Amino acid sequence: MNNRILRTIVPGTIIGIALGIGIYTFVYARGGSYLVNDPASCANCHIMRDQYDGWVKSSHHNVATCNDCHTPSGFIAQYATKASNGFWHSYAFTTGDFHEPIRIKSGNLAVTDNACRKCHLDLIEGIEGGHAKGSETVSCLRCHRSVGHMH
Repeated sequence: MNNRILRTIVPGTIIGIALGIGIYTFVYARGGSYLVNDPASCANCHIMRDQYDGWVKSSHHNVATCNDCHTPSGFIAQYATKASNGFWHSYAFTTGDFHEPIRIKSGNLAVTDNACRKCHLDLIEGIEGGHAKGSETVSCLRCHRSVGHMH
C-alpha cells in the first residue's frame, strides 16, 4: 500500500472506532446518565438494583445521593472518579469479571469513608474518642455499612 492510502485508512479507522465506542457508551450503555446527579442512573446495571432500592428506603434518601457518598468533593476529582469507575465497571460487566453481590474496592471505600467524615464532622471527635487509638484508621463503614443502603 502506498502512503497516501494509509494516511486515509488509518485516520478513518481511528475515527470509526472512536465513534463506535462513543455510540456504544452514550446510546446503548446510557453513559450520559452518569454525568448527572440522578441516583436512578446508578441502577442502570442490574447489579446495582439492590443498592439503589436500599438507598430509597434508607435514612440518607432525603439528604444524600450516590455522588455525595461515592465521589470526592471538587469537580475534577468527582468526574475523574466517575470516569475511572465507569471504565472499570464497564470492563467488568462486559467481560463478566465481577463479584456478585458487588463489593466496594478499597479506593472507593476511602472516598465513601471521607464523605461520612465530611457530613458528620461534628460527631467524629466523639466517635473516634470511643475507639482504641493506634496505627489502624477507624472506618465508619466497618460498623455502619448499611446506613446509606442495605447490603
